[in-house]
Amino acid sequence: MRPIRYSAPGRAGIVGNPSDMYGGAVISTAIPLRARCTLEPAARLTFQSSEQLLAPDSLALTGDAFDVCRVALQGLGFTVADAPFALRIETDIPAQSGLAGSSALLTAIVACLLRYRGESWGAPHALAERVRQIEAQLLQVACGYQDFYMAVWGGINFMEFRDKERLGADPAEPWATMEPLGRYLRGAMLPLWLATTGGQRFSGAVHANLRARWEAGEPRVLDGMQRLGRLARDAKRALIEQDWTRLAHLMNENYAIIRELGGSGESLDQLVACAREHGALGAKLAGAGGAGGTVIVLTLAPEKTLPALRELAAQVIPVAPCAPGVME
Repeated sequence: MRPIRYSAPGRAGIVGNPSDMYGGAVISTAIPLRARCTLEPAARLTFQSSEQLLAPDSLALTGDAFDVCRVALQGLGFTVADAPFALRIETDIPAQSGLAGSSALLTAIVACLLRYRGESWGAPHALAERVRQIEAQLLQVACGYQDFYMAVWGGINFMEFRDKERLGADPAEPWATMEPLGRYLRGAMLPLWLATTGGQRFSGAVHANLRARWEAGEPRVLDGMQRLGRLARDAKRALIEQDWTRLAHLMNENYAIIRELGGSGESLDQLVACAREHGALGAKLAGAGGAGGTVIVLTLAPEKTLPALRELAAQVIPVAPCAPGVME
């Protein structure tokens, strides 16, 4: 058997996140960093990373970096006995940075396992939904849909999640509506950059708190998530028309809503303030929140904004709206 390899990109939410958990809408772009999985024949199941080699006796979760492999195998019905191969995982995406690194890696692993079994994943929607179900149910992560659809599609997309606010509890739940926006940009360079805090923050912890408040019917959260979805719909026109001032205004409003709901944090707020003080028109959370994560910045003066961000951020990264989704 020849090695099977798949990779998937991280993503950054431009406007609308995290309303993908609440039946809203999001515009998101791929980033140039990817997660990768390689499946190779072996005498028995082994997990490999750049730091560790492990031959597990069971698929019980242990809290280590290989749990993502374990849940992928569990979710597809594998056992240790019928998995005579090595799974090697690697990623460029900073851990727990709010750039959907775990979702991208899980997508790449599932793609490898399906290929090994000779099983087609069907429509890309079906793969995105299948991987999300594995992460939500087996890793028990409070997660929406944006990360998984972006890992499968790549590029830059307007995504509508209407009637998906029950997060899979309804067996008749519709698939998301995907509208790729890259063709409207006609090769234009997006004036968007990412700045990471360097702190690690499990995004599920941030989402779980907001989700609990939403389910309890807290008016501020209910109204806030509805407003975020409307912002994404407005931002689609601004992006297509390359009205950067309007798009920046919508990003800033998105940031204000999440900050008001307690989803931001001191290090993220410092990056947003730094960007705005040094020429950026807009800045907001790209993902995660609280003590860690990433902000996305819209600046027409990168020569002024980016050096200031590099003094404060752990890493400054461009977006990659042409990056492909899951691929061999």
